[in-house]
Parts: sequence; structure tokens; C-alpha cells
Amino acid sequence: MPEGHTLHRLANDVWDAFGGRVVRASSPQGRFVDGAALLDGRVLRHTEAHGKHFLAEFEGGGWLHIHLGLIGKVDFGTAPIPEPVGQVRLRLQNDAAYADLRGATVCEVLTDGEREALIARLGPDPLRDDADPDLAWKRIQRSKLPIGQLLMDQEVLSGVGNVYRAEVLFRAKLHPMTPGHLVKRREWQGMWSDLLELMKYGVETGRIDTVADDHTPEAMGRDPRQDDHGGEVYVYRRHGQHCHVCDSVIRTEILAGRNLFWCPKCQRTGLTRKPPIAPAKPARPARRQAAKKPSVKKL
Repeated sequence: MPEGHTLHRLANDVWDAFGGRVVRASSPQGRFVDGAALLDGRVLRHTEAHGKHFLAEFEGGGWLHIHLGLIGKVDFGTAPIPEPVGQVRLRLQNDAAYADLRGATVCEVLTDGEREALIARLGPDPLRDDADPDLAWKRIQRSKLPIGQLLMDQEVLSGVGNVYRAEVLFRAKLHPMTPGHLVKRREWQGMWSDLLELMKYGVETGRIDTVADDHTPEAMGRDPRQDDHGGEVYVYRRHGQHCHVCDSVIRTEILAGRNLFWCPKCQRTGLTRKPPIAPAKPARPARRQAAKKPSVKKL
């Protein structure tokens, strides 16, 4: 399932292609004919994301709401506009560009009230200017559930998926099974700041890179990671491999139907837990020189 930064990139891309202009909407697949008719011929006024939800406001009322789910995607292209290929749920187009939506879990038109109700159910999104980290903190400190489970609960915190969950906990030196009520406020504040920087980097580059300069392939003399999420990480999907920091073997376990990944030495819980450290910032991959490089502190 796409992480939250993907939806913010989508909001930017849709606005760049159609913002402030009349949009033609259709449903070549036929499953969204009525919804497309409500949007067809209207001006796109605003796009945004909240967590893993994409929202687009059209002139005259109505919000397009999309949740990509596990396999949803949006393909963009420019003129000349080709005929739709495959199961295109929704096509947005004008004379210069088109966007085809396939495989989404949710594709619907909401009223203003329905959009507000959706947002009210969601936890704060670190990428939004109106996000309040204290709302998530209050829910975390009241819970005995593992912090690894709480970070993935979209009613606690919006936009965090399995990759960000695994990596931010490693960078905080926090075991994923630590009960929420045992997480210290300074640890939560550090994780929030770290998520903000990591996810902003994801919006800018389309990648999730979490390793510090000392742990890049170039610095360590190792091969680059080969994975479909496209980034250098510490623990995500690295079970059975050695930790870049301490050389311990990365472990995995199922929690609430999703795989956890952690280092048993770097990440501890309870009385054996290491003191938290200031979060290290991700190193910029060599092929993305145009992206702004976050500051780096050694892990």
C-alpha cells in the first residue's frame, strides 16, 4: 500500500496537470460513470492529501475522494491523448494532459460535510500544515497497544505505512512492541520530527531513504538495496540480514496482520531500552542530486 508521501505527490501532480482549468472526466471501465458525470466539465479548484486519502475539490461543489489501497495507481500522460487501455476507473483530461486511475479501493464524490467527516476520523498527517502532533500523542499515551501497531492506525496517525513505521522506530531506537503508554513524550516528539523530514524527502524525490551518510552503499562498500520501494533503509524487509549499525541480525514478526522489522540490539523495550538519541537524517541518494539534502547526524 502506498505510503502517505505518495498521495501528497499525487495531489501535486494532479494540480500541475489540471489545476484552475476545466477538466473532462469519464469512466472508461464503467464503474464510476455517475461520479465522473458530476465532475465532468468543471474547474478543478484545489487538491490535497490527508494521510493515504487524495481529495480534489471541483467548482460548484463536490470532492473527488480516492484511496489507492494495495494496488491502485494513477498514470499521467500528455497530448496527444491516447484511447484508454485496461480497467481505467476514472480518466481526467484536458487538451494537454490526462490521468488514468486504476485499481483504487475507493473512488467517490463527497459533499463538503462528508469530506469533513472523513478528515475528522483521521489522525494528524505530518505533511499537513494543520497537523497537531499532540492529538496523536494523547492517543498513544492512553494505549497499552504496541507502538508499532499504533503508528499504523490511521485514526492515530495518518500516512504512515510499513516502511516509515519500521524505519522511524529504528531511528528512534525504540522496539516496536513497546506499549504506547511507555513511550516518553520526548521520544514521540523526536519521531514526529523525523517523520516530517523523511516524508517531506519522499514527496520531493519519490523515494524512501532513511540511512545516514555513514551507512550508504558507498560509505560501507556494499551493494545498493534492490527493492520495489526504491530506497536505502535500515530494517524494512531486511530480516535475516545484518544491521548496518551493530551487525546484529534483523528480526521480523507479524503484528496485526503486518510484518514488523527491527534490530534486537539497537531497539530495546522496557528497562533494557537504550536512551533515545536525536534522529539521524537521511542521506541523499547519488542519482537524486537535485533534491534538497536533509542534515545528517550519525546513528
